[in-house]
Amino acid sequence: MIKIVLKDDSVMEVEKGTAIIDVAKKISEGLARNACCATVDSEVKDLRYELNKDCKLTIETFDSSLDGKKAYWHTTSHIMAQAIKRLFPKVKLAIGPAIDNGFYYDFDIVKAFSDEDKEKIENEMKKIIKEDLPIEKFVLSKAEAIKIMQEKEEKYKVELIENLSDDVEISFYKQGEFIDLCAGPHLLSTGKVKAVKILSSSSAYWRGDENREVLQRIYGISFPKASMLEEHLKFLEEAKERDHRKIGKELDLFCFSDYVGGGLPLYTPKGTIVKDTLQKEIEKICRSYGFQKVSCPSLANISLFETSGHAQKFNDELFRVNSPKGHEFVLKPVQCPHHTQIYASKMRSYKDLPIRYMESDKQYRAELQGSVGGLSRVYAITIEDGHSFCRIDQVKDEIINMCNIIRDFYTRMGLWENHWVSLSVRDYDHPEKYIGNKEDWDLCEKMLQEISDELKLDAKRCEGEAALYGPKLDFMFTDALGREVQIPTVQVDFSTPKRFGLYYIDQNGEKQTPVMVHRAILGSYERFIALILEQFKGALPTWLSPVQVKILPISDNHLEYANKIKKAIESEDIRVELDDRQEKTGYKIREAQMQKIPYMLVVGDKEVEANSVSVRSRDNGDIGVYKVDEFIENIKKEISNKN
Repeated sequence: MIKIVLKDDSVMEVEKGTAIIDVAKKISEGLARNACCATVDSEVKDLRYELNKDCKLTIETFDSSLDGKKAYWHTTSHIMAQAIKRLFPKVKLAIGPAIDNGFYYDFDIVKAFSDEDKEKIENEMKKIIKEDLPIEKFVLSKAEAIKIMQEKEEKYKVELIENLSDDVEISFYKQGEFIDLCAGPHLLSTGKVKAVKILSSSSAYWRGDENREVLQRIYGISFPKASMLEEHLKFLEEAKERDHRKIGKELDLFCFSDYVGGGLPLYTPKGTIVKDTLQKEIEKICRSYGFQKVSCPSLANISLFETSGHAQKFNDELFRVNSPKGHEFVLKPVQCPHHTQIYASKMRSYKDLPIRYMESDKQYRAELQGSVGGLSRVYAITIEDGHSFCRIDQVKDEIINMCNIIRDFYTRMGLWENHWVSLSVRDYDHPEKYIGNKEDWDLCEKMLQEISDELKLDAKRCEGEAALYGPKLDFMFTDALGREVQIPTVQVDFSTPKRFGLYYIDQNGEKQTPVMVHRAILGSYERFIALILEQFKGALPTWLSPVQVKILPISDNHLEYANKIKKAIESEDIRVELDDRQEKTGYKIREAQMQKIPYMLVVGDKEVEANSVSVRSRDNGDIGVYKVDEFIENIKKEISNKN
């Protein structure tokens, strides 16, 4: 017999070799019906997995965890692949993973799937679900696995298998006539899936490499109830309206060019105002905490990143720059090594510390060519970054200050309420993934835990999520669509200063190594702008809007007065535009509303006579007639308060 510790900490004894699904049945028939997979000592396992030693077991359902959902969606991706093989026997299978919001499968087919094809595929999927085919797992040796996939003429599966080590057992799943290479986990039968929907299709490069085959990718979703599917489809419609790529185009904030290259966003005048305004705001806050602005080149010798450890860790993501004159540089993937060299440029005393640098500048990452899209994933990333060099006795105060900056800024942005904090620590089973010694890591992790307790952050310990050089506090936010995003972070680093030989002279005249604390408040401007465009549906707060006021004269007779108002508003550093087109006022208002402009000032004969403006708010409609000076005073106060 073996002992199983269940989710509620109760203990169950079962015979060695008992399958997880049988444990679920012992707990309750309802749990067994809804089970999708299980977590065994923090590892996700298939329901068919046999338990052979004492362990902690959590049985996952669709509703209990993302792991449960992914097992459900992964099973549905196989159902889709089976349906497509039935309808298009010559199609070649690539990969079909579950993702955080459903699943997709990549296929090699002569022509793209039409809407009619997708309707047929969805109907065939429903037939396979109705057939309630048992899903069976089996394993083969590498040679046997290659043979079976070669017989089926599945060249992409053969390539995947050939890249595996020779001694590994390779798992397959079978449902009816369909067999697929897969690590699992999967549901027990196709009938466990209830409601399915094919959502969209697109092209995708095999393995994200633009030099490889172009495949057809189909995205889908599935749920245990039809009502859940209906609710999700409504959510997707809302997501379309909030898509930052759509909003960015409509508001003329950024664009892309094939000549410049994908993944390299170009900010328009309006988009640049948003980015620069964010930068000024975060620099103002950080300056009040003692940060000083620095500026570093985008190029560096590779030795800088070899010393820091980034060249080894991120070798495949480096952009290497060579010139005909023999120059060999790297476009900087991070800014912290540059900042170490500013620190190292002169002698430092213990009295000088802490020294705090901040910089907002471009970094470059060679992402997979098929994975870039919008502002969410780009090659050129504008990073808001900061580093503090301090004594060991100053570390806690530095981290607390940085956490306070994060709280202040995200409270102002209206995002603070829906957040949680991750205490991201080492993968203790694989210490080789990190730089530095165990003692320093132990001290860093202990210190962050103490800070979490003192600030009542209630940080959740997440193993394997630490940075290359140290543990960190990651702040996780829930956006308007319920998605979880991580942007701000605070990271403790004992290792990098040692690698670069940084030191300060202590009160005894001895050399001591400083501690480096990394922090990002906005993180990437690109990702942050994408987040707030979707959060506010493009209706940015007045202080951040690229155009804060639009003046709408009723006719040409009112242009002189409108220009006078415009100059008065501009003189107060308020961003204002004048719409002097010969269009109807209603049309101008609708267009300004579509542009998400916070305030529209309508001026006609009455306004000219009274030296006033009729004010229309983007959010509240007509709000009355104001004297010009009164309106200016009100909007200045709103901008200043960052309401």
